[in-house]
Amino acid sequence: MQVTLENEKENVVKLDITVPAKEAADAYNNAVKRISQYVNIDGFRKGKAPRDMVEKHVGVERIKQEALEGLMPKVLSQAIDDNKLDVITQPYITSYDFTVGQDLKVTAKVETRPEVTLGEYKGISLEVEDSPIAEDALEKAIDNLRTQHSETKIITDRATIDTDIVKIDFDGSVNGEKIKGGEGKNYPLDLAHSNFIPGFAEQLVGKNLNDEFEIDVTFPEDYHDESLKGQKAVFKIKINEISEKIKPELTDEFVQKVGPFKTVDELKADVQKYLEEARENTNKNNSENEIFKKVIENANVEIPQSMIDREAQSLLAEYKNRLAAQGISWEMITKAQSEEELTKNINEDAKIRIKNSLVIDKIAKTENLTLEKSDLDKKFAELSAAYRISQQDLYKQIAKNPEILSSLSQQAMNDKVRDFLVKNNKIEIVPPKKSKKVEEK
Repeated sequence: MQVTLENEKENVVKLDITVPAKEAADAYNNAVKRISQYVNIDGFRKGKAPRDMVEKHVGVERIKQEALEGLMPKVLSQAIDDNKLDVITQPYITSYDFTVGQDLKVTAKVETRPEVTLGEYKGISLEVEDSPIAEDALEKAIDNLRTQHSETKIITDRATIDTDIVKIDFDGSVNGEKIKGGEGKNYPLDLAHSNFIPGFAEQLVGKNLNDEFEIDVTFPEDYHDESLKGQKAVFKIKINEISEKIKPELTDEFVQKVGPFKTVDELKADVQKYLEEARENTNKNNSENEIFKKVIENANVEIPQSMIDREAQSLLAEYKNRLAAQGISWEMITKAQSEEELTKNINEDAKIRIKNSLVIDKIAKTENLTLEKSDLDKKFAELSAAYRISQQDLYKQIAKNPEILSSLSQQAMNDKVRDFLVKNNKIEIVPPKKSKKVEEK
């Protein structure tokens, strides 16, 4: 087999391949045998019809197609391996000249991995701002724990306050027309953490049980429903129930109920330890991100537009799937933001993802970083914990969908390269800079 390469624009390589006549003829005859196994030809049992009858019945071109489908995967794979092409797409045939008894001539094209020129990626010195624990972090964490174990008490002898939870009937209208989906019965609403229209919950404060009244609100300009953007609305309200959360006292008896603690001090020590670990993890993640960002900035790579287009299509599909899972249509999004602007943002994200991936692969090859079984085991454990499934069930899912393994392998290599960069660069955690406003004070 002879192969001639020609580099075309944007990392596309053209392969002119000549397959010896005998090999091409063998592929043709094998195709005849395969086709004869499933076609019905009068006077012959399946698989027993002579070549000329099969050619007459299905046509020579159909046999050639079958022969190429059987022959070309091996031929193209050998051509790629022999010429050490680092391909990122499946090769595709653009033309062929196939006459039985003569050499088969095939022209194919394939896209190769863009060349990455690494800049400085070792021995870099960087300062990363510390993520200190807030002075009231311990107090807030303990308070959140108390809130989680609060008891609900029904209120009948006072008006609502802004920390209450109420159950209401509501019915909204704009210009006298009822709002589609703008009504509810016995709807629970936390007045302190409402995601309703701005100003809605605030107007329910100071009301008594069984009060019926109207409130005026204005839908925000960025509201997802185009017909309601900036519209003034009236809601009829009835208070059906008022309740408040009663937090338990912070006592030794309480902490013994919520965890393996005997005293309040033990709980506080455990929470403080958690806060310290969270701080360390945040600093570690920030350090990895900053050094990786610097390495990416130092690298140079020309990314073909075709590669960007493919990645952008993949990102768009992921985005639409996430929206659909939240009950949001693409049309709703394009009403709030132009499709042109969304496409531009997705293309930029695609470029970033591609460059990140290419640089990671280049560093891994340059430094001979390879995946060990332990690297993948760690990713399996993480995925198993995240989705709360056994690793045995996870392996079954991977067997059905090999793309999962490919994705996990890429993630594991990403982690390995990031660890390498942290170890081979100097990162100093420094106190956070004071803002200008703080300095002025």
